[in-house]
Amino acid sequence: MRAAVLTAKQSIQTIDHQPTITLSETGVRVRIGAGGICGSDLHYFHHYKMGDFPVREPFILGHEAAGIVEEIGSRVNDIAVGNTVVINPSHPCQSCEYCLNGNELLCNEMRFLGSSRKFPHIQGMFSEIFVTDQRQCFKMPPGLSLNVAAFAEPLAVALHAINQAGSLLGANILISGSGPIGALVLLSAKLAGALSVTMTDIREGPLTVVSELGASKTLNVSSGASELIEKANPRGSFDIAFDASGSEAAVLTAIKSLRPGGSLIQIGTFAKPNISIPSDQLMAKELTMKSSFRFDKEFSWAVDYLAKGRIDVMPLLTHTFPMEDANEAFLTASDREKAMKVHLIF
Repeated sequence: MRAAVLTAKQSIQTIDHQPTITLSETGVRVRIGAGGICGSDLHYFHHYKMGDFPVREPFILGHEAAGIVEEIGSRVNDIAVGNTVVINPSHPCQSCEYCLNGNELLCNEMRFLGSSRKFPHIQGMFSEIFVTDQRQCFKMPPGLSLNVAAFAEPLAVALHAINQAGSLLGANILISGSGPIGALVLLSAKLAGALSVTMTDIREGPLTVVSELGASKTLNVSSGASELIEKANPRGSFDIAFDASGSEAAVLTAIKSLRPGGSLIQIGTFAKPNISIPSDQLMAKELTMKSSFRFDKEFSWAVDYLAKGRIDVMPLLTHTFPMEDANEAFLTASDREKAMKVHLIF
């Protein structure tokens, strides 16, 4: 089989003859059809590391993927050859204290596809064939676009953030960062009953997309965010803010823009991990600040919403590239004025 393998900074090679994995009794062999490029994939591509975890061996990226089942093990139930499936990239150990207490998301030994946190690395799914266990496979309706199915993982991230926020019914929402995750939070917030959703970014391209998706208001904050503070509500007017930008400036603006008693949900990963938070403002306005990391049960929700057409993700898909053009695909995905979500086709 062939795979798109990261071998150096900004260098992905299509390599033949990746090792063939023997199918276990509960194994499923999937021919990958579509895979989305995520922000973490771009970090690996440009910096050859993610945070403090460098790439130390030839590395297959990709944790947003869907395909068609080609072969199943002898004990596989409810999945058949020919099924369309999306693959959950989270592999909790199921034996640590967090897994046993129902918090698999916080697993001590989590194996997440396309991650260099462990060595040997946890190889990802940007390959023609991927073998996994049946519990990682979620069936999609026959004929559903593989591009739609491949949105399950990022949609699950957005749904987890919404779940962390609690009820959004009638709420005025601020979302900082209008990339793919911010856009999916927008769609999820509308589904959850938000009254209004204001979106910010420092580029016009993504703001145009989220405006077309139904954002109540968009604002380019490259020159400042003073417009978010209403004269009639100088202490803030938003009930809930989601930061999907990973920007310290955006977080500080969100804290100023939240009404007393409001909540800030942090989704974006910071380029510089240590930022300064004005704790006196959090205290004086009794704000709640919560983090949102990946997803848990929300993956199955995302699959269900996509399967039933409750969320239309296709307006987010701006480009597709064959696996052989992976370098061009990654460079395009890095241009946020040009691209929203980019998929590789295998």
